[in-house]
Amino acid sequence: MNPVYVIDAVRTPRGKGKKRGALAHLHPVDLAAYCLKALPERNQMDPEIIEDVILGCVSQVGEQGACIARNAVLASGLPISVPGYTLNRFCGSGLQAVQNAAAMIGSGMMDVVVAGGVESMSRVKMGADIEGLDLYIGNETLKKNFNLVPQGISADLIATMYNITREEADRYAEQSQQNAHKAIQNGYFKKSIIPVPAAK
Repeated sequence: MNPVYVIDAVRTPRGKGKKRGALAHLHPVDLAAYCLKALPERNQMDPEIIEDVILGCVSQVGEQGACIARNAVLASGLPISVPGYTLNRFCGSGLQAVQNAAAMIGSGMMDVVVAGGVESMSRVKMGADIEGLDLYIGNETLKKNFNLVPQGISADLIATMYNITREEADRYAEQSQQNAHKAIQNGYFKKSIIPVPAAK
């Protein structure tokens, strides 16, 4: 197994969702492209050495359809020879992309891979890839054998199974937000957040 190193990590700022959000004016392809463009610039790296770009994306429809990873490569100005593919493992899609990249490098298949995730819920709403939020996608086999529920309901069911109270969940969520705010205030993410154009 070859050693695998993370050379850099970048992301766009976070913004409020919906049409009022600071990033809502940006096409999801462009959001990803800003990150791809920043990596070679920040690391004085020849972009020709990038052997693949892997992006996780849940709702691969509309503006996020047609292989958003490849489209982001094209929009970023990286060499046209750099390929890209998109994967969907729901909320773990970006993490899976990083794992796939690590596996490719570790196995010796590739040396330099860019991996991450992209999703603009301001422009591609949750459930846009399934008609009318039909979790069974019209499939009778799924409907007969599985009791599929939306993620919010499944979270409530898991909390019930493990005796996690609403108050405990709220305390954990509040602490997580406080930790994130403190990290931002202390500049821990300053190097990873790249600028994007403001809304006009």
